[in-house]
Amino acid sequence: MSRTRRRGGLACLSMALVCGIMASPQAQAATEPTITIEQGRTQPVFSYAEAIREHVYVESSLDSDGDGRNDRVRVDIIRPKESGPGLKVPVIIDESPYYDNSGRGNEAERKVYDDAGNLARFPLYYDNYFVPRGYAVLNVDMLGTTRSEGCPDTGGRADVLGGKAVIDWLNGRAKAYAPDGGPATATWTTGKAAMIGKSYDGTLANAVAATGVRGLETIVPISAISTWYRYSRSNGVVYNYDYSSWLAGRVDTDGAEKCAAVRARMDAEDADDTGDHNAFWAERDYLDGTLAKASNVRASVFAVHTVNDLNVKPDHFSLWWQALADRGVPRKVWVGQYSHVDPFDFRREEWVDTLHRWFDRWLYGVRNGIEHEPRADVQTSPDTWVTQRDWPAPNALKLPLFPAADGSLGLLPARKGSGATFTDVRQTEDAMVADAGEVKPGRAAFVTGPLPLDLRLSGTPTVDLRVKLDKPTANLTALLVDFGDDTRVDWRRLQGITTLPEESCHGDATAADDGCYRKTVTNVATRPLEIVGRGWIDVQNRDSLSLPSPLPVGDYGRVRWQTLPHDYTFKKGHRLALVLAGTDANYSQEAATGALVTVDLAKSKVTVPLVLTGTPADLRKKDNWRGPPQINLPIPQERLF
Repeated sequence: MSRTRRRGGLACLSMALVCGIMASPQAQAATEPTITIEQGRTQPVFSYAEAIREHVYVESSLDSDGDGRNDRVRVDIIRPKESGPGLKVPVIIDESPYYDNSGRGNEAERKVYDDAGNLARFPLYYDNYFVPRGYAVLNVDMLGTTRSEGCPDTGGRADVLGGKAVIDWLNGRAKAYAPDGGPATATWTTGKAAMIGKSYDGTLANAVAATGVRGLETIVPISAISTWYRYSRSNGVVYNYDYSSWLAGRVDTDGAEKCAAVRARMDAEDADDTGDHNAFWAERDYLDGTLAKASNVRASVFAVHTVNDLNVKPDHFSLWWQALADRGVPRKVWVGQYSHVDPFDFRREEWVDTLHRWFDRWLYGVRNGIEHEPRADVQTSPDTWVTQRDWPAPNALKLPLFPAADGSLGLLPARKGSGATFTDVRQTEDAMVADAGEVKPGRAAFVTGPLPLDLRLSGTPTVDLRVKLDKPTANLTALLVDFGDDTRVDWRRLQGITTLPEESCHGDATAADDGCYRKTVTNVATRPLEIVGRGWIDVQNRDSLSLPSPLPVGDYGRVRWQTLPHDYTFKKGHRLALVLAGTDANYSQEAATGALVTVDLAKSKVTVPLVLTGTPADLRKKDNWRGPPQINLPIPQERLF
């Protein structure tokens, strides 16, 4: 990235902090670099090779492993050698449980230590890029992982309060110790901190911000969890059993016996037998939980999520985004079409520059205008991104679509007394969507005619059914399907990207840490359909996630739930379908109930937020169209981290 001519004294006029630094004796010394700003961006004037590399142990506020003393968090630090009492710098933190197991980034980098026990290689490029620009970068081992003490508890108190303690230490509110056991103080920092990371790392950023800790000025959560209940289940439907304890053991590379009691307690408290919400999940809810909640957030937020991420599903960001909007939090979002992928690997150059400007704005106070730009960047096709003032698209209209007994889907309600039936059987999504237009015992499918115009879904559809069962409950699945040949992002294959041999470099280097990473390209595939929306519910949780209520056998009841959010264009000439079925074998380990489900079509609908390019005509099909027979959609290759 080329350096451009400095804009005179404008930076000083807009940055009292930086001007104060530049006026100090140390900064004015002819041989010392100082914070330099050109075109609204800090410039790489500090030596990466000569940067200070050190580590400390921050004392947390809890004893998660029960050894009689509060757990200590390992913090690896790299900062400009000029930083100190005369030149205080802000901090970028990537807290992770993965530094000695799964690794970080597309190339799964792990920490590498020198003979003194300091990091010779910091995973990812944050250190290479931002340290020369006047930032400190901290790689923090989540409690119970790598070289931190304690036991991980999958989103609970240990996970959250360990990271919070690091922010407190940077601001003089917590103790830390040097490797020799002596006290360690952060005299080199302004106390202004950012947290960034993908997946679990971004989840920790959400969680710590939701404690309201002072000093955390901004977070950049990428594919991050906002409530662990929704990571493990949907409206009472369990995705995986004993997952919380499994993940805690997966990231803890110490002996299994050390934290066995913690994991056993998690299994006892997670309510996997019912799928209900309880105190265990309330502790792990950062939207409105008992430990952290969105209403506490003081930090600005730059969120990134992808609508085909079926690991950390996109409702995590949509609910978090809305909660931040309700609080008026300064925020920005990128919405992509990939699976569980970092923006560095699908929009690299734009990402690095945007992230740079974001950190400069919130950690150095640079008036670069980023907070006044359109909030949302949205990917609308494999090669196209658009900007809009918010997400979902502000001009999206909530359009109700009504299923009918003839298998059509349109703008007018079905006739009174019309119905459809199917049995809750366990089946794959391939089977659910096969031969749409034909009657099948395990599903009910409703399809429009050829669309008269493009319809862009932007937001979260809602399924609203009136059903009766011949058993107390059933698992229900709702799918929104686009039938029509098209070339789309192939998120099912390698998450949507292919890694190339060629590298690009971002930042400075040493022999051990070069900041260079392999480039990627977007995978695309042409198929006759795409499953766009998915949503699941256990009927007995229709009114409450914590207090199940079986539906009286033979009585009709209202079952209303949201599918996962999406941003997707159904093209003119394609057909939009609503498929209703039972237990989804792709995303749940539960057994089917075998219940016969009867749907009162006259009082059922799906409401879809759509951006219209004209006035839709009657959408009901006027032909005997039959969808493609079962095709083998590739099983998504999900990555935990």
